Amino acid sequence: MKRHLNTGLLQAISFALILFCAMPAAARNWLFKNGKSDYRIVLDRQASPSEKKAAEELQMYIKQISGAQLPITDDATSKGRRIFVGFGSAVADITGAQKPEADDEGFTYRTVGKDLLIYGGAQRGSMYGVFSFLEDELGVKWLTPKCTVVPSMQKYALPRLDRSEKPALALRYDGHFAVEREPVWSAHNKENMKWNPTQNDYGNIEAYWNAHTMGQLLPAREFFEKHPEYFSLRDGKRIPNGQLCLSNPEVLEICKTRLADVMRKNPLFRIYSLSQNDNFSFCQCPECTAIAEQYGGQSGLMVWFVNQVADAVRDEFPDKFVGTFAYQYTRQPPKGIVPRNNVVIRLCSIECCFAHPLTAGCPQNQAFMNDMERWAEIAPHLFIWDYIVDYAQYIAPWPNFQVLGPNIEAFRKNKAIGIYEEAQYQSNGAEFEEMKAWVTTKLLWNPLLNTDSLVQVFIDGYYGKAAPMVMDYYRLCQSLVKPDLHFGIYIRENHPIYSDEFVEKAFALLDNALQTAEDEETKNRVERVRMQPLYLYCKRNREKCKQDGNWDELVRLMRKYNARPEETLPLEDFIKKF
Repeated sequence: MKRHLNTGLLQAISFALILFCAMPAAARNWLFKNGKSDYRIVLDRQASPSEKKAAEELQMYIKQISGAQLPITDDATSKGRRIFVGFGSAVADITGAQKPEADDEGFTYRTVGKDLLIYGGAQRGSMYGVFSFLEDELGVKWLTPKCTVVPSMQKYALPRLDRSEKPALALRYDGHFAVEREPVWSAHNKENMKWNPTQNDYGNIEAYWNAHTMGQLLPAREFFEKHPEYFSLRDGKRIPNGQLCLSNPEVLEICKTRLADVMRKNPLFRIYSLSQNDNFSFCQCPECTAIAEQYGGQSGLMVWFVNQVADAVRDEFPDKFVGTFAYQYTRQPPKGIVPRNNVVIRLCSIECCFAHPLTAGCPQNQAFMNDMERWAEIAPHLFIWDYIVDYAQYIAPWPNFQVLGPNIEAFRKNKAIGIYEEAQYQSNGAEFEEMKAWVTTKLLWNPLLNTDSLVQVFIDGYYGKAAPMVMDYYRLCQSLVKPDLHFGIYIRENHPIYSDEFVEKAFALLDNALQTAEDEETKNRVERVRMQPLYLYCKRNREKCKQDGNWDELVRLMRKYNARPEETLPLEDFIKKF
């Protein structure tokens, strides 16, 4: 009898445990399971083009991941499990929140009961929320324009979600040629600015019109012969290849007229550049010199001039901005004058050390930090032109990943509205160009992300079985950075950070990676990485490389991948010169 009672009790306990364990699984909100889903995607009838596109991509990627096809509807009263994309009346009723401004790029995705709500500003915010859900919750990664990682999953239960994000910067632009003409990749990675504007179903691409434009608006070939007084006076002589004479009232009127004409003909840009030519030959005439002295230097003369043009175009273009450089001889902030509210100051970091973060106490960066902090005090809109490649040797290793996030955060803290991370803008072939572009866009959105973790995600997703060796090579490159070694954007093969030992170790890792690569595409990706030490070897061993075959191999790879070796020389000119 005693044994019978114990058996019954055990059976009852076992059954209760089965029910207890089964209940949470039964109660889960399965977004999809075994190729099926009870969810539908709900769009407001007033949804923006980017919200519609986001809903379509949400549907597409969930099907790729799971095989489940979620219908898209505009019926917000439909019963059952729903994913709301965009802030419509139904989301307003559920959340009680105010509708975000259309240009608000922040987003929220959260679960309410069995529903998932994804919403933000109508232009790009809701879309960014959908792409972040796909990336951070379901594992989709848009690594390059031609490489998207889409996982395969049998089932996924929606957890309790309540996530909100806003961009660190309003305008975000990575300048690698490899992604320059790829607005869809930009949208997936929350990059919203390029050299030229784009209108598309992904919320469009913003743009900053041109650079070094004074010579374009008032070209010497058109004016110098009849009006040499429009141009810089240097050592008692007017020159055609310097700057403009900014104190000349006719120069001012021509710039007013022609910039306004540019703005009419190119209405899609956000900011229009009225900026110095790329040289140091500013005007030394008595009138320009007097204005510069009155306002604390050449930047004061520049702001004085640009302010007047900005005043002239404000009424016709109330939502546009006039931008000018704080660059080289105009980098130091002025005194006794401030930029107008419709003026953007584009501060350039060209003289900095890029081995060490700006805030790390590097003596080579202190002057720039001082200037940036002072500009932040007086400029209503500060835009940063930063540099993230070595322009003297695009292909060679240039380990600057450790400064990307900290520098972007320093710019943000100094009130930057946007950053242009200028990279290899002429052709392919810069070191780690795809990875640096992807990592940079992530950090422009949130500079507090861990850079090495981002690098690991990219390498794992892009290099297949060769990923561990490529990661070891990345770490080897980063180990070149030392507290007492500095480098700028024009270093060459004989710089102290490089050594023959480094090149030897790099070849060993990447030769192994090539042998491990499982397919032709992965081998091509590893080959592009191997060009880095190969280029360095050839430059350091100019005669030897021609005898041992490495020069021929470098030429083959540079031509195969259209890799421009340096800023000032096209590929074939570089080959001839070498």
